[in-house]
Amino acid sequence: MKFFSSSTQTIPDSGEIPNHIAVIMDGNGRWARKRFLPRIAGHKRGVETVREVVKQCALMNVKFLTLFAFSSENWRRPDDEVSFLMGLFMDALKREVVKLHDNNIRLILIGDRSRFNAELIAQMEASEQLTANNTGLTLTIAANYGGRWDILQATNRMTNALPQKAGQYTEEDISPYLSMHYATEPDLFIRTGGEKRVSNFLLWQLAYTEFYFTDTLWPDFDAKAFNDAIQSYRQRERRFGRTSEQLTVVN
Repeated sequence: MKFFSSSTQTIPDSGEIPNHIAVIMDGNGRWARKRFLPRIAGHKRGVETVREVVKQCALMNVKFLTLFAFSSENWRRPDDEVSFLMGLFMDALKREVVKLHDNNIRLILIGDRSRFNAELIAQMEASEQLTANNTGLTLTIAANYGGRWDILQATNRMTNALPQKAGQYTEEDISPYLSMHYATEPDLFIRTGGEKRVSNFLLWQLAYTEFYFTDTLWPDFDAKAFNDAIQSYRQRERRFGRTSEQLTVVN
């Protein structure tokens, strides 16, 4: 299995199109409230936006798209909303996985599965297995995921596997145990809905990621809004600790 280098250890390749885009899909509830609809209507509409963003990434030859679907802190929401989200997640997997497979998209689900019921876990595993050999876009869904959980679970697995290196662990040692060991670090992080925080998402992996915040609510994040985010990314100078003068010499 291939493991990608850390942006703090090497200088990643970067171009005008991000290799990896990570998204916090925020604003479903507010979108529904503005229309005097129940929050669940916003979540349903948000699934349509997921389809559009996946389509745009595939067209642009983005290699990795990672979506934050349900955080480890979202269990604090009202029970009826959590129950609906779990059902929506199950239904979306059943409906969408064949379409993903037909379009050569690989689906990976990351996060702590221990709180999901057996039926959902089985559907997650079946969806991953069906698309495992696809070679196009890799779509990652983070469900019951938290960045601190990710680092802790990776640390525990690393120390169990490499007890002889206690006190001498490196980034290369922990990398294979992180949830997203199979992907490059995100080049672009997008958060919709107007909030400007990372909310415990990919804390390790976002070290040198470019951030893009927009007031657009997730259900309204259409192809134009997505392209606006890409245009913003294209205007960034990615130095990875270097100076602008060094970049001029390199280029």
